[in-house]
Amino acid sequence: MTIPSHSTSSRDSGHKHAGPVDPYRIFFVVGMLMLVLMALMIPPMLADVLAGNRDWEIFAGSALMTGFAGLMMVLISRDAWAERVRLKEGFLLTVTSWIAVSIFGSIPYLFLDRGMSFADAWFETVSGLTTTGSTVLSGLDKMPPGILLWRSLTQWIGGVGIVVMALIMLPFLKVGGMQLFQTESSDRSDKIVPRARQFIGFIAMAYVGLTAACAISYRVAGMRLFDAVNHALTTISTGGFSTHDASMGFFTQPAIHWLATLFMFLASLPMVLYVRAVRERDAGVFNDRQVIGFVRIVFVVIALMTAWRMLAGGLPLMTALRQVSFNVIGIVSTTGYALGDFTTWGTFAIAAFFALMFLGGCTGSTAGGMKVFRLQIMMLATRAYLKRLASPHRVVTISYEGRTITQEISMSVFAFVSALFATVLLFAVLIALMGVDFDTSLSAAVTAVTNVGPGIGKVIGPAGNFSTLPDAAKILLGFAMLLGRLEFFTVLVVLSPEFWK
Repeated sequence: MTIPSHSTSSRDSGHKHAGPVDPYRIFFVVGMLMLVLMALMIPPMLADVLAGNRDWEIFAGSALMTGFAGLMMVLISRDAWAERVRLKEGFLLTVTSWIAVSIFGSIPYLFLDRGMSFADAWFETVSGLTTTGSTVLSGLDKMPPGILLWRSLTQWIGGVGIVVMALIMLPFLKVGGMQLFQTESSDRSDKIVPRARQFIGFIAMAYVGLTAACAISYRVAGMRLFDAVNHALTTISTGGFSTHDASMGFFTQPAIHWLATLFMFLASLPMVLYVRAVRERDAGVFNDRQVIGFVRIVFVVIALMTAWRMLAGGLPLMTALRQVSFNVIGIVSTTGYALGDFTTWGTFAIAAFFALMFLGGCTGSTAGGMKVFRLQIMMLATRAYLKRLASPHRVVTISYEGRTITQEISMSVFAFVSALFATVLLFAVLIALMGVDFDTSLSAAVTAVTNVGPGIGKVIGPAGNFSTLPDAAKILLGFAMLLGRLEFFTVLVVLSPEFWK
């Protein structure tokens, strides 16, 4: 996808933000994404062909339908595309792209032998593309390879799309304080690569490299090749889909659990730092304020909960450390892999995991949630506010990684966090109105909005899934996942009457 370049001069910038939305420009990009989606349906088709499973026909038909729709969109709009994207087009393009891909990505599920409803198919697809990892499917151990690989690929392509959106589109749209990272893709003196396209290329190379390293590590540790590939796709995307109902608990080798913990953690760090580390040949780039804050939070939580498991559960140190590290990183990275049911660890563990669902990883990673940098900015802004209260005439300025935190950035961050909690409460109430119990309603809303995956409780906890929820609740949760992944205001702006004036 061609994205806006931040090297635009001030004269061009005014033109970029002005003018009406051209629908044909939107059609062109969505059409190109349909063609990419069509290409992604070929590997699952081949997997079923090699396994002798007739589900290959489902993927062949789905690819033809998706490719035809994409080709028509491209043909009718090929003369309308331009390099520069206006602000309104950026908002509309982001929203329509994710919705269109989620609808067409649902097609293979609709034609499965078990006959999934549209609500189930769309829920599973949105959960994959947003790397949430919630599922309505069971019996994964006996499913044909094609549909298992398709689930993993939706998360993997969604993950790289999330990284590009977080580093390019959201700073351009100034959503949720993301303008703080705008210079990472600009042509200023602290640039990483000269142009946005080249920047995306390097990000893709880092993403593929991490995935390959993860797959090889899993294979060496004892996974079958098919399992290793699928779990690498869903680990680096922090998605959490598995090829087994027991998730990572299916594998008994401790080495696999430690490798999953490591790669989930690595995927939670800003992808841009891997690019900088390779290009600048300096691992010191990871001495980043956001990374340091993330590491400290994770270390403290793991230490406290390991001690809790040893005292309350009577577990030996290494067993407690492995279980706690895996599940804590799994939740805070919003991957959502399950290694046992942490809701049986006691009320302290349940409360801690519920709080971790909101945090998420670092911005510029595939992780969901609030993101660590927003927590840090809120703490800086609150501290500055207290200083102003104590000394009304004092001039207090705050900065983050050498960048000044303006009032606009502070307001964007606080507005984002307010929108997050308001959205959680709204969806929790709406789902409860459908007769779902309070614990399930609340944790379903939290895990959907923060893109974590498993919820709390017996129904949608680590040992359950979302299949028993009403179809209307699944549709609502699908929208909640998109809202959370697109960082709320990207969608809310498009829904506002002012946008269309």
